[in-house]
Order: sequence, then C-alpha cells, then structure tokens
Amino acid sequence: MKILQELSHYRISRYFKLLFVVVDIILLNLATILSALARFGSLDKLLSREEKTISLLAILIWIALLLQNDSNRSVRVEPIESILWRTIKKLLIHAAIVSICVVYLKYGDISRLRMVYFYLIFFGLLMISRLLSMKLLKYIRAQGYNFKKFIIVGANEAGEGIRKVLAKDLTYGYRFLGFFDNLDAVKVVDPALIVGQFNDVAKFVIEHKIDEMYVALHIDKIEVINELIRICEQNMIRIKFIPDFQLYTKASKVEVAFYENTPVLMFRTEPLEFASNRVIKKVFDVFFSSLVILLVFPWLFPIIMIIIKLESPGPVFFKQERSGRDNRSFMCFKFRSMYVNGLAHNKQAEKGDSRITKFGAFIRKTSIDELPQFFNVFLGDMSVVGPRPHMVNLAKEYSDLINNYLVRQYAKPGITGWAQVNGFRGETKVLSDMENRVEYDIWYIENWSFLLDIKIIVKTVINIFKGEENAY
Repeated sequence: MKILQELSHYRISRYFKLLFVVVDIILLNLATILSALARFGSLDKLLSREEKTISLLAILIWIALLLQNDSNRSVRVEPIESILWRTIKKLLIHAAIVSICVVYLKYGDISRLRMVYFYLIFFGLLMISRLLSMKLLKYIRAQGYNFKKFIIVGANEAGEGIRKVLAKDLTYGYRFLGFFDNLDAVKVVDPALIVGQFNDVAKFVIEHKIDEMYVALHIDKIEVINELIRICEQNMIRIKFIPDFQLYTKASKVEVAFYENTPVLMFRTEPLEFASNRVIKKVFDVFFSSLVILLVFPWLFPIIMIIIKLESPGPVFFKQERSGRDNRSFMCFKFRSMYVNGLAHNKQAEKGDSRITKFGAFIRKTSIDELPQFFNVFLGDMSVVGPRPHMVNLAKEYSDLINNYLVRQYAKPGITGWAQVNGFRGETKVLSDMENRVEYDIWYIENWSFLLDIKIIVKTVINIFKGEENAY
C-alpha cells in the first residue's frame, strides 16, 4: 500500500506510452523464443541470418505500428473491447507486412509453421498483458489511488451525460465532486449533486485540488466561460468543453476537421468517404459478386428460368428503375416473381398479394429473386451490403415526408442491409416503418466496417434458412 501511495504522487500515465512499447517488445521476443521451441525444440534455428533479419524487422514494424496515430495511447474513457480490437487490427497488419517481407526477400528457410506459432503466442501474450494492465489499474483505483477529481459546470443533459460516462467504469479513474449552476430549479440532474453556483467555482477548485473541469454551458454564457478558463489556467486545471451539438442534430457521432485553424463540425462520420475503405469494399463487391455469378448462376439460372416460364408468360427478369448513390437512378434486376401487371412500378408488394405467383412467393421468401442484383454489384451500381434501393417514385415520396431520408443515399444501395437483418423489410404500411429503416441505414453509413459487412452477410444467410416473417 505504501508503494501505491508513493506512486500516486507521480503522473505515471505520462510514461505509459514508452512502458507500453517496452513491454510489447519483451512479449514479442518471448513469443519468438516460445515459437522456436514449439516448432524446433531448440533455439538454434533462430541464430541464422534470415531468422535474425525477420526478428529485427518484426520488432521495428511493431514499434512503427504502435506509434502510428498514437495507437498505444492511454485513454481513460476507453472500454477494454476497444483496446483489444485495436490490438488485433495492428497484429493482422503486422503479420501481412512481415509475410510480404519474407516473400520479397526470398527467405525460403523461414519456417511458415513457426511464424504461425509466433503470431498465435504473441496474440495470446498481448491479450493477457492488456487484460492484466486493465485489472491492475482497476485495483489501484479501487484502493483510492490514481484518480482524477473533476467537476461539471452546467447541470443540464450534456453535463449529466458526461458524468454518467465518467462514472460508468471504475477503471476510468475519475472521481466526481459535483455540479455548478445558477439554475433555481434543476430537472435533469439530482439536486443533491449540485454543490454550488458559478461564483463558488474558484474557491472550490482550490480547496479540493481539482484536476479537470468539464464545461457544459451554452455559448451565450461566454462571460462565465471566459472566467472559468481564467480560473483553470491560473490553477493548472485542465478545462474541457462539452459542445451541445444535439441542438442541431440527433446524430450519435460527429467529426471535427480543421480547415487551417478553423474547426469545422460535421454531423456524422462516414467511413466510406476514406479512399482505403472504398477500395476494400469495392474489391470485396467485385470478388463476391464474381463468385456468385460464376459458381451459382450457371446451374441455378436455367432451373429458375424454366420454372418462371412454365408458371406464367412474360420475361424471366424484372427490371425497375431505382434510386442509387447520390440519388442517381439505375436499372435494378430481379427474377420476375409476379404475373405481368401494370402496377409493378408503382405499387409495393403486399402480404397475400394476388399478383405474386406461387413460385414467386417462394423466391421472394428465400430472397432468390434478388440474385440477379449481383450483376448490378459487378457493374458498380450496387454493393453487396448497403441500404436497400427503393423505387424512384417511392424515394421521392419519402424524401418529402422524412427529413433525413436522403442521407441513406450517401452510400451505394445493397442487396442486403443493416435494416433488413434487423427485421425491417417487406411492405411499409405506415410512415414509422420507413423511418425505422432510415435510422438503421444511417447508422450503417456512420458505423461502416468490413467486419460489419461480413456480420450482415452472415445474418442474412441465417435469416434465409430460418425464414423471415416480413419476407413476402
């Protein structure tokens, strides 16, 4: 306990980055040794020039990855899941770069099996070290050490929101001492948590040795804010502002960019605006659609074509103009599932719709009717995963009724999507049905990742076999 008490006087977190790197390099070398013992039973093979070179490269590449974009930062308000996921991504990149180096340098004596052992062991050691470090911090902070004391100026929704976040996990290491506000009646926060008014802040922060101050005030309180800045700077207190952008948007995420020295707030993040993410998605779309077209269509298409033709007269394919990315229209393909009728381009399919053929009901239920859209994906009009494309007239109608409807058009439409795997498919009987779909589509656009696409595809396949109530 005395050791913890002594260490608590030092800002160890300032040196955490360096400690992080040192520990990781030790673990990397330990993984190298253990992988050699697992593969060869001795360390003799590690003494070869090729093994030494690759080991050195592995160390340098890992250091570079840790220092890139401050990826080994110590952020108090960060869940362990986020830390582990960031580590996994770095490890995958490291493995890819090392593999490229082995192939490029033509190091034939490097044991591929040893490299597999190395990454499995290194992964295990990294996960254990991350978990132990979080457990250690939690224990230290549970003993009352390494805490940052903070106050919040502004007893409103924004202030209460940040209080709940910082108080959620003991590992974060924050100790809340109270709200300050001049309001006579407070509805959002517990009145017992308010310890003073604006004029009481200066005396309170000195007496209680506050580390951080969070300001959740509207910009019209500029005089108060300026005074708070002065108080903090005179007493070496870090001041942080909680911008109340919820006044302008309901978006759960925002992005701040700097145009020279001017900060610009964007309401929503769009991962697919990054060229690297677009390339990943495009490569996957071309690869996946090519597999379906080459492996599935040659044997399935003739069967479906014959059944459709035998059941009812008309074309095999149904073509319809739909709204795509940036609200540009394109011709969408499907297997025809209805009798030829004059309402196909204006009226949505309903449950028990008499226009749907018997075989059409089956291919709609199993989503087989959507298979021709893989040609749309291959041609670049659609993506495997994305917001479902709507009829042009339907898109125009809903864009007038739902304010943020057209936000879903920021991304390419998909054969399946986040809204669909969460049950929002089929007929939209009331406006709220479409509003829910739009919310899910926008969430997808703001939170896109390659793994999310894979998750949606897997859920789509499961739903096809399980059967969906709204698929008709």
